Amino acid sequence: MARLSEQWPRYVRLAPWVLVVGGLVWDSLATADYWGDPMMAAASVLAGALLSLRDTVAVGVAISVGVIVLTARDGTIGTTAGWLELLNTVFAALIGLWVNRVIARHGRRLAVVRSVAEAAQQAVLPAPPARVGPLAVAACYRAAQTEALIGGDAYAVQETPFGVRVLIADVRGKGLRAVAAVSVLLGAFRENADREPDLPALAAGLERALARESALGEEEMQAEGFITALLGEFDPAGRRLRLLNCGHPGPYLLAGGGRAVTVLEAREPGLPLGMGGLGVPVAAAEEWPFAAGDTLLLVTDGVTEARDRAGEFYDPAVRLPPLGPFARPQQVIDALVADVERWTGGPRDDDMAVLAVTCRPGP
Repeated sequence: MARLSEQWPRYVRLAPWVLVVGGLVWDSLATADYWGDPMMAAASVLAGALLSLRDTVAVGVAISVGVIVLTARDGTIGTTAGWLELLNTVFAALIGLWVNRVIARHGRRLAVVRSVAEAAQQAVLPAPPARVGPLAVAACYRAAQTEALIGGDAYAVQETPFGVRVLIADVRGKGLRAVAAVSVLLGAFRENADREPDLPALAAGLERALARESALGEEEMQAEGFITALLGEFDPAGRRLRLLNCGHPGPYLLAGGGRAVTVLEAREPGLPLGMGGLGVPVAAAEEWPFAAGDTLLLVTDGVTEARDRAGEFYDPAVRLPPLGPFARPQQVIDALVADVERWTGGPRDDDMAVLAVTCRPGP
């Protein structure tokens, strides 16, 4: 784990030393009342919270030596007042050391938790392969909270006898319940993508798997749990694209390296997954051309509902063309993620998952 002092800007790391110097100078100018003592006590605690153990000890030693020098100059060294002054200084230094050790211990625990969360994310939501058949693939997941590594957004890419099939989805809700739903959804996708002959049948298979899981869950999940999803299928040559929208934001087709961006809105989008009990039939898949060099960009609402300070939503169809051209799907994702961060100018309200698939030129 990196030292605490390396996690802060330089001016923050200098703050305890500024307090030390200020407190000693103040005490030297007003020795009768030692008005600078609170500044030095604050320096000890601040050093414990911000700096490494070595630097915290150095601050405590500097304060103690400074107080000894001042009491010697004032003639109070060895007296009751002098000993009390030194005792207060050492006590403040020990408090700083205690704060430093507590924070270091919690930092180690947080590192362990983050490593477990990262392993869980890689197990539940592994990165897709960079090449799948005639397609180049890239993906990205960004949690709304920077400390979080896993959430309710999901994506998957799988080569099947029917072509390359892709999925992007957004689970309603957050927390462990959303992670569990993602695990069920991706497992069902991997199982059904190889055997279901078309996208409506694949969506029905996902619906059945979620219904089985919902039957074992709480009543709230049975009544309100659902997942917006977008299913895609590329023919074996990668030149035709079929899409089935289950209440999810439409994908974007980037033609000519991203100079032209088109939203592939479904004419009749279906209901989100998990709402099959309403008796509405699964929507039909729609077909689109997909030429060499084209990129299909699939996103969750963490992208489309990102707001700037004026409250306006982010629109990839407007924002992406000036950022192109894009030769690889990873370039599309890098440009999109950076542009969304510039657009929001701060933390987002929702997780963001992005999947980009580019048709590679044939031989």
